[in-house]
Amino acid sequence: MEELRVDNCPKNDDVEDDDRPMLSSQALAALQEFLAEQNQAVDADRRETESEAVALVAEDWRLSQFWYDALTAETVAKEVVSLCGADSDCRVACIACPTLYAYLKKIGPDVSAKLLEYDKRFEQYGSDFTFYDYNQPEDLPLELKNTFRIVVADPPYLSKECLEKVSQTTSFLARPGNSYLLLLTGEVQKDMAAELLGLRPCGFRPQHSSKLGNEFRLFTNYDPGMRLGGWEQEN
Repeated sequence: MEELRVDNCPKNDDVEDDDRPMLSSQALAALQEFLAEQNQAVDADRRETESEAVALVAEDWRLSQFWYDALTAETVAKEVVSLCGADSDCRVACIACPTLYAYLKKIGPDVSAKLLEYDKRFEQYGSDFTFYDYNQPEDLPLELKNTFRIVVADPPYLSKECLEKVSQTTSFLARPGNSYLLLLTGEVQKDMAAELLGLRPCGFRPQHSSKLGNEFRLFTNYDPGMRLGGWEQEN
């Protein structure tokens, strides 16, 4: 037997509608104003981030080009600026790392930096650009020999031959005596970096804007102290 339905009983939806809290016109206006201010703040932050971004040419994977992400580029650039300190004669060589060069000129515009790069699109940097082919590691202008206090290198390939030739270039460029060397390359080159250049890995792990399968490391010939995550402790 069917139940007797009483039509004048309120339906569940009607009960829920009656129970919903209602904002006063003043509270609703205040809420809308708050949300508008939040949206303006988000838009302002986005515009500021976009204005601070460093413009780079597109990666050319045929040349094994993989740009650092912003955190990596800023971290290494700040380290270089810190190493230069108040030395007005400090010169920095960036071997095959145009991302670093671009961020370095943004963070430390007064730092004298030279980009050594195979890709001639970077001729846009004028006299700061020098063509470089790692297959001819010392085929460089003689005025660059032994004149750089800081040399940062990112060999384009993860091979023993490439690292050996880039090592020749760093020796050609570095100022005799107290010079700083930073090498960004794959974890697989750890032993070769130590053997060829006397470098040790730091705790900081470089990252690229295009995620790579190879684990990358930052190696130095000096103790960075608390910076760059410090030197990795030897087992």
